[in-house]
Amino acid sequence: MRTRLTRLESYVLGHTMVAVLGALSIISSIIVLVDFVELSRSVGVRADVGAAQILGLTVLKSPSVILLLLPFAFLFGTLAAFVGLNRRSELIAMRAAGVSAWRFIFPAAGAAFVIGTLTVIALNPLASSLNAQFERNRDAMMSNYLVVAPTDIWLRQGDKRTQMVIRARGRDSVNGAVRLSGVSLFVSTVGPRGDLEFSRRIEADEARLVDGNWKLTGAREASPGASSVKYDSLVIPSTLDARAALEKFASPTAIPFWGLPRMIAQTEQAGFSATAYRLRFQQLLATPILFAAMSVLAAAFSLRLMRLGGLTALAGSGTALGFVFFFFNSFCGALGKADVIAPFAAAWAPPILAILSGFTLLCYTEDG
Repeated sequence: MRTRLTRLESYVLGHTMVAVLGALSIISSIIVLVDFVELSRSVGVRADVGAAQILGLTVLKSPSVILLLLPFAFLFGTLAAFVGLNRRSELIAMRAAGVSAWRFIFPAAGAAFVIGTLTVIALNPLASSLNAQFERNRDAMMSNYLVVAPTDIWLRQGDKRTQMVIRARGRDSVNGAVRLSGVSLFVSTVGPRGDLEFSRRIEADEARLVDGNWKLTGAREASPGASSVKYDSLVIPSTLDARAALEKFASPTAIPFWGLPRMIAQTEQAGFSATAYRLRFQQLLATPILFAAMSVLAAAFSLRLMRLGGLTALAGSGTALGFVFFFFNSFCGALGKADVIAPFAAAWAPPILAILSGFTLLCYTEDG
């Protein structure tokens, strides 16, 4: 009896994964097409680039968007698989044979959870790396067009004794090393009570971040009440490494999962708010629960018996509810980013609410 149930579970799980893969293929195709058109409009008409370069930008950007919409692949795929099994009366036959709906829904939810875990620990770093490369390539292509736009770059580093704000008019990366041009460094000393006291300002034609130090060229240093001093070269210790400095130019979505804890620590050490990075980290941790929740919701809304009618309307309601939870997740993310609610609550409340709603509906449908 146990072997037959395992085969049934594997059969349902196989149909579900095929449907999820089909839904993912459709979603990915739409995203690539939309991204290509959008980049052609926003970049192609403003910079001297061809279709091949636009396609390259699309390939770099699309994976991060696809991962963002991956919960819909589980929602639509699971819904399509279970509705198909229901229309062919296969679910009815299984339940008439005494197989509980929990037995063939849990494997689908478990598979979604595992895929969500793999997405966070493996696919997210790859997509984040591609997204960071996309932002750098797009900025390089648009640099000639955005001649009137502000290009100032701001960084901040520090420790318990000193805090330094760095402003630059341009930047690039040479062999993995950060190079800034038109640099101004504002150095402050941290007092016993944590207050900052301005100590000196350094202007430099160029600054390179090499081996934990800023190597300044053409530097001029000025302190309060003292005349300026010129240096052909000057070395300033840095608490940043090249990777961390480059990451500060990118959005939180361009930072991989494994790099977020380090980024949070460095941002807070430098005196900045790390709310956006904390929110992103918590959202990634909650991703497996979100994937499983979408699968449970989709399955719960597709178990109604065909002879009772209304299956299409119920499946449509499940799809609509999935969209509601997705946008609720985005809304909570906006509140968390604005520090209205804690990042932990903003990230975990929507998926937990979604999976509890699915379990409630399953209990009502299966157990009355």
